Amino acid sequence: MTDFPSPRPVEIVPSVLPADFAHLGDACLDLEKAGVDRIQWDVMDGNFVPNLTFGADVIAATRPLVSIPFEAHLMVEEPTWILDAMVDAGCRLLIVHAEACRHLHRTLGHIQELGAAAAVALNPATPVQDVAHVLDLVEMVLVMTVNPGFGGQAYIATMEPKIAELRTLVAEGGHDVDIEVDGGIGPATIAGAAGAGANVLVAGSSLFRDPEGLGHATAELRELAVAAQRS
Repeated sequence: MTDFPSPRPVEIVPSVLPADFAHLGDACLDLEKAGVDRIQWDVMDGNFVPNLTFGADVIAATRPLVSIPFEAHLMVEEPTWILDAMVDAGCRLLIVHAEACRHLHRTLGHIQELGAAAAVALNPATPVQDVAHVLDLVEMVLVMTVNPGFGGQAYIATMEPKIAELRTLVAEGGHDVDIEVDGGIGPATIAGAAGAGANVLVAGSSLFRDPEGLGHATAELRELAVAAQRS
């Protein structure tokens, strides 16, 4: 494990991408009962990534069913046009991609103006330094451990030094910023990500495919992540 002053609380954040889209409300209810910390909506525009998923109306339809927070991972080219709708749909945290924003600083500031928390995501090939000058505007930085666009991809372990580099940058700057990882997170990979400095772990397929259920999967991932922080 990389040595950091004090580990931040572990949060398990499921993506609903692997859920049955005909029963998204039920999936949200089941995830809340399983003890997750919040729910992530992967919003894809078919342009920034080669896939289409959820719009604001779908997210808004499920919002009254659960009390846990929602975050929107906006895999959307120049996402300014969709920010208001995502806040109105009930997303507390909006994640935009550094690669998708021509004026990243302005976009993050706009999210704050809407009363939401801002976060920024980095694709595997994007260096940490691309967000070094916006850390004062964000609650979280997401390090992608797959290339975005599809669920069920294999974890890219070579992103772990990047996670550690980001955690060091955040700590040295005195920023109150979480580090999230997304992509291929499961029992076999979560320790590497958490040990490198991530404290918010997004899981999709590994949660929904656990034969012992969502509650068991959530508890197991949390236990493994906390143990990796302490080791």
